[in-house]
Amino acid sequence: MKFFIETYGCQMNVHDSERMAGLMEQAGYECAPDAADADVVVINTCSVRERAEDKLYTRLGEIRQMGLERGRAPIVAVGGCVAQQEAGALLKRSNTIDVIFGTQSIKQLPALVGQALADADNAPTRIDVNAYEDVSFPLGIARRLDPLKAYVTIIEGCNEFCSFCVVPYTRGHERMRPKRDIVNEVIEAAAGGHKEVQLLGQIVNHYQAPDDPSCDFAALLEAVHEVPGVERIRFASPHPRHVPIGLIHAVRDLPKVCKHFHLPAQSGSTRVLDAMRRRYTRESYVELVAQLRDMVPDITLTTDIIVGFPGETEADFEETLSLTETVRYENMFSFKYSPRPNTLALQRYPDDVSEADKTRRIVALQARQKEIQLELHLAAVGSQVEVLVDSVSRRRTGEVSGRTMGNTVVSFSGPPEWLGRTMTVQVRLAGPYSLTGDATTAVWVPPHEETRLDTSGREA
Repeated sequence: MKFFIETYGCQMNVHDSERMAGLMEQAGYECAPDAADADVVVINTCSVRERAEDKLYTRLGEIRQMGLERGRAPIVAVGGCVAQQEAGALLKRSNTIDVIFGTQSIKQLPALVGQALADADNAPTRIDVNAYEDVSFPLGIARRLDPLKAYVTIIEGCNEFCSFCVVPYTRGHERMRPKRDIVNEVIEAAAGGHKEVQLLGQIVNHYQAPDDPSCDFAALLEAVHEVPGVERIRFASPHPRHVPIGLIHAVRDLPKVCKHFHLPAQSGSTRVLDAMRRRYTRESYVELVAQLRDMVPDITLTTDIIVGFPGETEADFEETLSLTETVRYENMFSFKYSPRPNTLALQRYPDDVSEADKTRRIVALQARQKEIQLELHLAAVGSQVEVLVDSVSRRRTGEVSGRTMGNTVVSFSGPPEWLGRTMTVQVRLAGPYSLTGDATTAVWVPPHEETRLDTSGREA
């Protein structure tokens, strides 16, 4: 029997889907190319954004119609944050769902699907599993979707309870994975050819190993850095409130750790930050940025911003614009505030910023951020950067692309055989979202190769 997984949301959801796929394959299922060819459709949901539930209901309706047209409806399993948060409401409203499971119940997915399949000839089986499990997971089971990059979860849940955020209610309180499990997973990923590791958690820099009291996040980076075969280490997402000097030293001193720091600001106004329960000020955030840039001069910074939070005035928004000007982010993920179930903001504050004002503000913010990105990229023209080639263009024959240590996308001419190589690229063109250049030489060659390729892909 065949399965298909649809994934919405963050990198952690993507990795959860990799785990689900591995479990299903271990149970004897085969991955289908699309939902229309599947006997089991799994929808891994995200509830961070507004109308996530409505989008899910729309998709369930499409799957139901697809089943009617085929004369055979697939088993439908719904997991992820919407399932964790709205299980009862989903089951009451939809008769398409056969299995519903929470964010920490994915190890039970094959058994739940098997039970639903066994009952398929009778009334649809409703299974509600929402208990939090431990964060352990069998080594080597995840079906990694990317041949070069491996996601590795180090911490689940969050204890911050920012007033706008639904994560503590969908992922639960913080639960740390043992250091030995994390390192073993990185070793397994590197042995499978994954050159880049991304450590994941709601707040990765809050990590403290339960099996090693001396191992904080900086020490974990050092341990992962020692794994042979790993060439680059990234992490997402840290919290500005938990950046000790030791972590900055690790980013500066460990060559494999990418010089990129995603530092969610959320707002440039201290007053709004206080209402958001972020527990830092604009001033302390700017001081942290200055410290990072002083100690790691080549670091690039990205961020998250919310506009239209309850009570945000024009003056507050202007402070967000001025923070954007001050920091000059390499990239920004910006959102209009939307009330989320169970959050403190929903309980305490009216959603009093009009939709028109939210739209006007985010358009202005994104326009200025785009200009800043173009300015930063234009300054890179003429320079040489090291790029780990991670994709082959589907639109342009003979073109590959990858990312710098600072997480900037660079495209250039090259053969598919360069996939996985780290190349030196001379930047000649800049756009707001990526750079274009010409490969000059490979700075890495697999140990079994004695030759070096020139820029045409021929042996030099």
